[in-house]
Amino acid sequence: MSADRREFRNPFDDFDISLKDCPLVKDGTSWRLAPAFKTHLESWIQDLLGRLEADMERDADWDDSSVYTGTAGLILLFMHLNSVTSDTKYLQRAAELEPRLPSLRPSHRRPTLLCGDAGVVAVTAAVHQAERRTEEARRRLATVMKLAFAVEESSSLPDELLYGRAGYLATLLYIRRTFGNDVPNLEEAMQKTVSAIVSSGARLAARERSPCPLMYAWHDKHYLGAAHGLCGILSLLLQVPQLVAPPALADLVLPTVDYLAGLRLPSGNYPSSLESRTSDRLVHWCHGAPGFCHMFCLAYQTFGDERYLQLARQSADLVWARGLLRKGYGLCHGTAGNAYTFLHLHQLTQDPRDLYRACRFAEWCSEYGRHGCRTPDRPVSLFEGIAGTVYFLADLLHPEKARFPGLCF
Repeated sequence: MSADRREFRNPFDDFDISLKDCPLVKDGTSWRLAPAFKTHLESWIQDLLGRLEADMERDADWDDSSVYTGTAGLILLFMHLNSVTSDTKYLQRAAELEPRLPSLRPSHRRPTLLCGDAGVVAVTAAVHQAERRTEEARRRLATVMKLAFAVEESSSLPDELLYGRAGYLATLLYIRRTFGNDVPNLEEAMQKTVSAIVSSGARLAARERSPCPLMYAWHDKHYLGAAHGLCGILSLLLQVPQLVAPPALADLVLPTVDYLAGLRLPSGNYPSSLESRTSDRLVHWCHGAPGFCHMFCLAYQTFGDERYLQLARQSADLVWARGLLRKGYGLCHGTAGNAYTFLHLHQLTQDPRDLYRACRFAEWCSEYGRHGCRTPDRPVSLFEGIAGTVYFLADLLHPEKARFPGLCF
């Protein structure tokens, strides 16, 4: 275990096809999950899902509606299982949970996917759409579209992913991925949100005379990671580069990615904020190299510069070394969330090493609770607890389609 006890020493050998228990097999020129490993994976999903169901009534926070830690996150998990397995029992389970949501009136102060009302409405719209209640789904989507005024440049909304403008953009991207491009006013809302995010970052950078052309703050701190900071905001913008004005893409977004790359610590990790730029403690999706890996992958996809692919590789190597977290097995600050770095990189390179590493992290997660990790505050939730671990394991069944929920679409 590391000196500050934040992560466990990685006990796994790195990729070698000669390993007796290698979870991969070669299929022509590509690699796929070995049948025996896939059988284990399906068994792990069912085992952990059984634990989730057994503990849900006692441990779920039924007063919390959010995707991040509340009921909507559990609904999103079952919708994901329905999509991955095509088993309608999971759709039925999602529909059963919807009445457990607290009464909701979407607020312009909470327009985000993960921690806001908009995400709850969008996820429940997906349930109605899947159950062929199309008119109700459309009505709910129209409610989300009406929140677009909340992201205007004159509003006091922050810009980060969990509570800010980037979080509303994530809601819109979720809607586009789930419902397609034909949702009324969707493109207009996305364009408006992107413009507001870029303008807000440029204004703060100019006001603070920052060497970085885009700068954002949350609670008076300049966060850098995926949850509250720059790399999370850029990750959303890089998924809609066609909506960023070409001069802004070249003169603001690209140099901001380069600025963040320049903050790399000697270990290969990244600081959580400018205020703690020499600290090398956190290797979480929310703070540190895992979130940066996603941003660099998206920058490579947008700009085609091999340098960003190399930066993503270096981040993934750091996650392999330090990503088995004592904090738990969840998505936000746990081993399952860290494993998505390998899946994203594998999708770009088809390097079996990355798929192998994701499989080993899945093997670690299959022993949920046996390593002496901290019990999360919300133990069955999507982003802190066992629901997120199940979500990752289900994504690994089809690694070419895996997406970190709420960040990559």
